[in-house]
Amino acid sequence: MLTVPGFRPALVLPRSPLLEVKGNIEVKRPLVKAPSRLPLPGSRFKRGPDQMEDALEPEKKRTRGLGTAPKIATSRPRAPALTTVPQTQGQTAAPKVPKKTGPRCSTAIATVLKNQKPGPAAVPAQKPGTAAAPPMLGGKKPSKRPAWDLKGQLCDLTAELKCYRERTQTLDQENEQLRDQLREAQQQATVLGAERRTLEGELARVQAQAEQGQQELGNLSARVLELEERLGTQESLVQELQKEQLGLQEERRGLATRLEEQERRLQTSEAALSGSQAEVASLRQETVAQAALLAERGERLHGLEMERRRLHNQLQELKGNIRVFCRVRPVLPGEPTPSPGFLLFPSGPGGPSDLPTRLSLSRSDERRGTLSGAPAPPTRHDFSFDRVFPPGSGQDEVFEEIAMLVQSALDGYPVCIFAYGQTGSGKTFTMEGGPGGDPQVEGLIPRALRHLFSIAQELGGQGWTYSFVASYVEIYNETVRDLLATGTRKGQGGECEIRRAGPGSEELTVTNARYVPVSCEKEVEALLHLARQNRAVARTAQNERSSRSHSVFQLQISGEHAARGLQCGAPLSLVDLAGSERLDPGLALGPGERERLRETQAINSSLSTLGLVIMALSNKESHVPYRNSKLTYLLQNSLGGSAKMLMFVNISPLEENVSESLNSLRFASKVNQCVIGTAQANRK
Repeated sequence: MLTVPGFRPALVLPRSPLLEVKGNIEVKRPLVKAPSRLPLPGSRFKRGPDQMEDALEPEKKRTRGLGTAPKIATSRPRAPALTTVPQTQGQTAAPKVPKKTGPRCSTAIATVLKNQKPGPAAVPAQKPGTAAAPPMLGGKKPSKRPAWDLKGQLCDLTAELKCYRERTQTLDQENEQLRDQLREAQQQATVLGAERRTLEGELARVQAQAEQGQQELGNLSARVLELEERLGTQESLVQELQKEQLGLQEERRGLATRLEEQERRLQTSEAALSGSQAEVASLRQETVAQAALLAERGERLHGLEMERRRLHNQLQELKGNIRVFCRVRPVLPGEPTPSPGFLLFPSGPGGPSDLPTRLSLSRSDERRGTLSGAPAPPTRHDFSFDRVFPPGSGQDEVFEEIAMLVQSALDGYPVCIFAYGQTGSGKTFTMEGGPGGDPQVEGLIPRALRHLFSIAQELGGQGWTYSFVASYVEIYNETVRDLLATGTRKGQGGECEIRRAGPGSEELTVTNARYVPVSCEKEVEALLHLARQNRAVARTAQNERSSRSHSVFQLQISGEHAARGLQCGAPLSLVDLAGSERLDPGLALGPGERERLRETQAINSSLSTLGLVIMALSNKESHVPYRNSKLTYLLQNSLGGSAKMLMFVNISPLEENVSESLNSLRFASKVNQCVIGTAQANRK
């Protein structure tokens, strides 16, 4: 809705007096348009709100003089109420004229006039003999005529009717004028509405342009700030570049100077290069000659290595493929000191400087006597071996004597070293060493493997590569047990059996036993520690912890020379035999002693088989009883003609053990007299 400031349209709706007089006649109320306060076209279009109010003021006054317009309700208007006046004879009741209200909004009046349907004015019937009262004009009450003065009453009514007609004509003219003004105002409102919409669109466009301009202004401001910041940065950068340019100029001058110097040096270097090229050509020729010489020396070195192995093997053969060393353990604290002359170590042909090889043991027999009744002189027993170690000999001295034999295993010769003797004679100490990890008391097993690792590393410079696989088993009562078993496999030695490695193969293996690759001393120490915990020991009359089984440590050595296509392999067997004691037939046996008796019988049986095997090999017999014992069957490849064997016979220095010591020395002497054929290396 268009609202013009200062303009308030009003609609005057006059009511004709005739409608009040003639209440039984239906008169349709004409649509009266209120005078518009909108500016008229022409000169009045430019008037302001105050001038328009002044132009419409006379019409308002005229309307007010004629009476007030009735109030327009939004609902259907009721018919004006008639005032009933008591009538007398010759008089009629005149209805009261309703008061008219002031003008309202033209839009509300148009809506009400469209929907209003005025009903007929009801005029109450007059009683006979009464006349209507004359209307009051000018607010003055007319003089009351008598009832019989009908003519006067008629004249009054005629005059009043005339007055009402004039007034009606005036009101019709004003109403028509107001309608014209309303139409003009509506046309102006339409024009102004279109113009308003145009202006509103223009205003929206201008506002959008203003917002866009404001946004562009903000962007431009930000751009200006950014450009100013970049300008400052560029200025600082330009200053830095200028400084850098100055530095580069200085550097360029320095580089130019260095370039001149380098050019001079280059000329000198080119001259030296020419001489160096000639020297390089000479060195290349010399390198070719050196390479040929190196290849020749490599061949010679290989030949020397083969010759060394041959001579080494020949030396070992000259010493005997079956050698016997005797070692006497020292007297331990708490043991009685033997009498002087009980054990003697006579010197060799070269005097005290020769290594001892003989042993003399004295034994007195109280059962023998002379004819005079005096006790018989002690009997001396002399033994000769490849080497004898007195009680003062250390572990390093013992190993030094067998180091060359151990090295033969790297050359491809099977080697077997075992310790033999009674319980408590020092066999386990000789093979494994003492407790506590003292390097001075290390046994032959850790020393032998350290020596093999060292020699294998040296031979690696000549193109040889070696691998080592270790196993450790014990033979207890003719049952093979794995000393390296751990976890649930621990104690299941009965499941281990000695079998051929394959059809047609001469190599023997123990089923269900662990074969552990080793490459350093720590791995060997861990295996030895585990084996000590698993080995079967028991208390005997000679020793608190006596080994009641044969322990066999085997190291399978495999070597290869890839450049020459050479391979070699051989086992190194280090055996700690169980203690050898004779049985006392008069000894009363309890449950524990019976178990020891069975152990002793099994030990002596296997040791006897070992002696028979060695004798059969020495006599070149067609049948060698390897299978009579698990020990000899397992060591079959280390006892044959292609093997090198060494026996340590360990004896006690005590006089009380002289009987067992003599038995051990006699067995060792028989072995020492055996001669086995020439050993052959296992090469491919």
